[in-house]
Formats: sequence, structure tokens, C-alpha cells
Amino acid sequence: MENQQNKTTTNKPQPTKQVGNKPTGARTFAYKRGSFNKTAVLGFEEKVVKTKRISKTTKGGRRMRFSVLVVVGNKKGQVGIGLGKATEIPNAIRKAIKNAHKSVVSVLMNKRHTLYHEITGKCGASKVLLKPAPDGTGIIAGGVIRAVVELAGYKDIYTKNKGSNASINMAYATINGLTKQRSPSEVLRLRGIVKNKKTENNKE
Repeated sequence: MENQQNKTTTNKPQPTKQVGNKPTGARTFAYKRGSFNKTAVLGFEEKVVKTKRISKTTKGGRRMRFSVLVVVGNKKGQVGIGLGKATEIPNAIRKAIKNAHKSVVSVLMNKRHTLYHEITGKCGASKVLLKPAPDGTGIIAGGVIRAVVELAGYKDIYTKNKGSNASINMAYATINGLTKQRSPSEVLRLRGIVKNKKTENNKE
């Protein structure tokens, strides 16, 4: 009898604990890894401007790292710059893109996709001159300045570097100049002049 009781007790089905039937496959993994990289959804474009190798001499030897400068923008008046450092280039690019999305700023642009007025941006020893250009001129710029201006959405613009050639300072000087712009409506408001909206929009 005891053997039969033991058999019956052992043969009873034990309740199973369900940990969850949600699939943890490539979709959730891709979302976690690329949560910061939503450029396809938001319409932002990325451009790696410069990669630099950094070596640090320590007691045990040299430690190699990489520094990456990335510019992101949606070509509709929003642009950002990010700097990332890591022991591998893909990780550095990932960090730079994340930092660039955090530092996105809005810049002014008229209907002809150019500047309202001439302006000079400064950062450290770098000075960047930005001037509006007529239709069909294109982007007269090079290097980091071209990447920032192009991803911001400008189509006709003159630029000139008048200071240091450091890529990071040039990029920040360009954004400094773009953010210092003032639209005609803002200038009129500061001067205390009020005009009709129709004439104001036509001039812009």
C-alpha cells in the first residue's frame, strides 16, 4: 500500500511556472541596441566627419583609443554635433551619434534655403564667416563646415574659415554662427516696429 501511495503522489502533475512566452528575439535586441539611432524614423541623417586615433602611454604600455566626430541633421533646420571616444571605432561612432542627437539645435532659414544676413561664428581660436548667396550658387564650403551646413538644410551659402583648422572648433563655430541669426520679424519686434504679416512674409 505504501508503494502504491508513493506512486500516486509521484505521478501527480506538478504545476509549472511560466516565466513568460514573449519572444526575446532579434526585434527586442535591435531596439535595445539601436534605441538612440532612430534616424530613419525622425528623418535625421548622420555623417562621420573625422576619426582620430589617441594613444596614452602608461606604466604597462600604450593604450589606444579612437575619437569620432559625427554631425546629424534633418535638412529642415535642425542640426547637432557629437563626439565619441572608445577603444573600437563602432562603439565610438555609436557614442558620437547618441551625443549628437542630444545636442540638436534649431537654426533659422529663409524660403530660399539660405541665411538672412552675414554672420561670424566663433569657438576658441576658430572663426567661420557665413554669408547668404543667390539662387544656384550651391554650398561654398569644405570639410566640417560643409557637413554642418548641408545637414542643416542650406542650399545656397558662402563660408570662409578665418581661424584655427581644428575640426571640432570649426564645427562648433559654424553652429554658433547659425544660431546667432535673427529673422526680420525678430529685428522689427526688438525695434518696436509692427508690420502687417502679409508684407513681412513676402519679404522673408
